[in-house]
Amino acid sequence: MFLPFFDALRRAGVPVTLREYLGFLEALDAGLATYDVDAFYYLGRAIMVKNETHLDRYDQAFSHAFKGLEAIPADAVVQALDVPEDWLRKLAEKHLTDAEKAEIEALGGFDKLMETLRERLEEQQGRHQGGSKWVGTAGTSPFGAYGYNPEGVRVGQDKSRHKRAVKVWDKRAFKDLDDTREIGTRTIKVALRRLRQWARDGAADELDLDGTIRATAEHGFLDVKTRPERRNAVRVLLFLDVGGSMDAHVQLVEELFSAARTEFKHLEYYYFHNCLYEGVWRDNIRRWNAKIPTWDVLNTYGGSYKCIFVGDAAMSPYEIAVAGGANEHWNEEPGQVWLRRAFQQWPDSLWINPVPENQWDFTMSTGMIREIIGADRMVPLTLDGLTRGMRRLG
Repeated sequence: MFLPFFDALRRAGVPVTLREYLGFLEALDAGLATYDVDAFYYLGRAIMVKNETHLDRYDQAFSHAFKGLEAIPADAVVQALDVPEDWLRKLAEKHLTDAEKAEIEALGGFDKLMETLRERLEEQQGRHQGGSKWVGTAGTSPFGAYGYNPEGVRVGQDKSRHKRAVKVWDKRAFKDLDDTREIGTRTIKVALRRLRQWARDGAADELDLDGTIRATAEHGFLDVKTRPERRNAVRVLLFLDVGGSMDAHVQLVEELFSAARTEFKHLEYYYFHNCLYEGVWRDNIRRWNAKIPTWDVLNTYGGSYKCIFVGDAAMSPYEIAVAGGANEHWNEEPGQVWLRRAFQQWPDSLWINPVPENQWDFTMSTGMIREIIGADRMVPLTLDGLTRGMRRLG
């Protein structure tokens, strides 16, 4: 029965397996989502979506597979009325508010409502619009579509207009988590979070509940145990390329920087231009009179830091390979010498490139930097690229 739904998920790119699909069917057999479309939606999502980047794809597949679920086609109303009465009562009780049920009772009750609908269908000969009696559209009749009546039966309407389940699915609230969508600060945070590692350090000032229970059971009296607080243990060193061809990527890099400052408690950052040379800086306004020797940076941060370069790697090959090749100053040593020193000091290094990956082969300098750092250590500034990069650093 739900095979089309399973197929829609696979076609939408949700990596759902047969095992998960069978688990979903078992949950339905257990009655976890009976007569409740919202529960059905969330049950399927909880079982068959294992990665938050696939939530939007699930919404799209669900909407496609169950489009019109709440609608009742006009030519099927008579058949719908043959549904067992106890089913209809359960559905009505499930979705009507107490106030709506009270109004229905005042007008004659549920039985009267269904009986009146049957009579209307027998008497009506054509299409009606804007009325208050017949099955039609844009009116106040209890039966029809695109109108309003607090205790009506909707007939032949594509979607609810009152914020019910199908409308929620179509909103696609998780659109910006999809790894096929344009990246933003929220998606960057999702990807960077994969790098975070936790460790317990510092003074023992956090209650160890499991340890307290164990010690109390062993000793026969309350024996409170504490432990060091669990902290984010990842230390990140960020080098950001600024100016020149990077001006086209300012907004995206700003979002990456903002997300990194939020996700990593221990974050140090420096700016450079095109390639790493003998000096870097912390303030772009004072880049010429407040440079920091790169040797100082190399000697300050230990090898446990995760080192991330962000740049388009687009420059003259001379800027990497030749002394004096830098375009803004005379560099005593080639850029590649400083890059190799950095990658040797911080073995866990990554280069994030805002240029689309399919364009890298068109720039010689990009290939040179990939050869120095390792081809698999340069990733694009996309959600998929960041996920790959964080996995590589981790």
